[in-house]
Amino acid sequence: MLNFSKINILLIYLIFFITSIFSFLNLQKNENIIIDKKVNLGLDLQGGSYLLLEINSESLIKEKIQSKVIPIKKLLKDNNLNYSDFKIDKKKLIFKINDFDKLELILFSKKDNLINPYIDQYRSFELDYKKLNDNYVEVSLSKFGILTINNAALKQSIEIVRRRIDDVGTKEPTILQRGEKRILVELPGLKDPERIKKLLGKTAQLNFRLVSENSEFGIDELISEDGETLKISKRIVMSGENLMDAQPSIQNQQNEPVVSFTLDRLGAQKFGRATTDNVGKRLAIILDGKIISAPNINEPITSGNGMISGNFTFQEATDLALLLRSGALPTPLEVVEERTVGPDLGEDSIRSGITSLIVGFILVIFFMFYKYKIFGLIANTALIANLLMLVGILTILEATLTLPGIAGIILTVGMAVDANVLIFERIKEELKTEKSIIHAFDTGYSKAKITVLDANITTLIAAVILFAFGSGPVKGFAITLGIGIITTLFTAYFLARHLTSIIVLKNDRKEIKI
Repeated sequence: MLNFSKINILLIYLIFFITSIFSFLNLQKNENIIIDKKVNLGLDLQGGSYLLLEINSESLIKEKIQSKVIPIKKLLKDNNLNYSDFKIDKKKLIFKINDFDKLELILFSKKDNLINPYIDQYRSFELDYKKLNDNYVEVSLSKFGILTINNAALKQSIEIVRRRIDDVGTKEPTILQRGEKRILVELPGLKDPERIKKLLGKTAQLNFRLVSENSEFGIDELISEDGETLKISKRIVMSGENLMDAQPSIQNQQNEPVVSFTLDRLGAQKFGRATTDNVGKRLAIILDGKIISAPNINEPITSGNGMISGNFTFQEATDLALLLRSGALPTPLEVVEERTVGPDLGEDSIRSGITSLIVGFILVIFFMFYKYKIFGLIANTALIANLLMLVGILTILEATLTLPGIAGIILTVGMAVDANVLIFERIKEELKTEKSIIHAFDTGYSKAKITVLDANITTLIAAVILFAFGSGPVKGFAITLGIGIITTLFTAYFLARHLTSIIVLKNDRKEIKI
């Protein structure tokens, strides 16, 4: 256990040096960046914004129930069931039927039918029904159907929220699902939470529709940005789904910020055909039900590239381009909870955490030196190396450090010392019976190895479980604790053992007390 080959020694100190050097990158200033890596501070340390968002799936439920009108009518007609007074009432369909018993018999016989004929089979059927007075039947989404819609909308919303926040450039955001309809967003160091709220509060449903007084698809009256009331065709020429890219730019002639967009092949075909057939007419660009621009079509646009103008500031053009690039949210998002952590509170947390770490570190160093003399000094050297390696690995991973993460580092200090205490106490026992000092130290390290490994591996398993099932600060604690266990084992059984072997091999003929 005390013998090291030259290759082993080289590897030990090379690993220590490489990981340790990364810890010092956190001290460099931005203007003198050597390697752009550092430990990021979490929301509780550097301040920032906490938002709890909730999806509003009412419109999706209404659209879903409307999409069932034709299938249900077809089901009734195919089975010769006469119905009347068929209407859509918010989130349900209501119709009158002449033979309710026959309808139930059909529903029970058709296992692949969407409508649920059983009370306890919400997991298998999308729709549910019940009988009302005067042979009226009410069809609505089942609990399973609503849950399916919410899950799909929530997953899509999380992905789009992530795209929008990443485009803003927020460092290390936390975006997590909370329950069936909520999204947790933590944005450390965010200086402009209002801008993020505006970006996340827009669904960004973009479509292009012709300005026309006569349309076979009907007319909507909308008010443009400059207050003009326009009659807009309900027929959608093209939607935002056909957008490949959108970027802010400056229009050369008027020096006006605009959004330049690029369409995919299908979008370019649709746009080219629409502008070719409607030269001289106006094309309304509508975002979330509001007209942002309604330019004249002066000539066919077949290149697949276009421009959106609307008296934007450059910041507004940038945000609009960001929204269009990230895609439309399936449902509106509502802010149900908002908290802002000031940087002063974060500084107090850092100061308290560092003070705790320094005080604990100093006490441990004095105790180990008092208890084990020269070997206590080796243990203290290994402890300092352990902290350097821990911070270095966190820097390499660009991990986010939270207040619980600092607690994990403090715990690592105690566990690192615990490993050396177990080893040295075991060596003490061996020195009482062994005449050979080298053999006593070698046996002590060998016998203590199992105990140290058992203690650290069980803690590592706990850290992995915390990381797998925890969230936010709990994950931060688990990461620092897990990495700390690995660095503890490395420094105790490689670095400290090599330093110990140097002293023991040089004094093998002298009496060594520990």
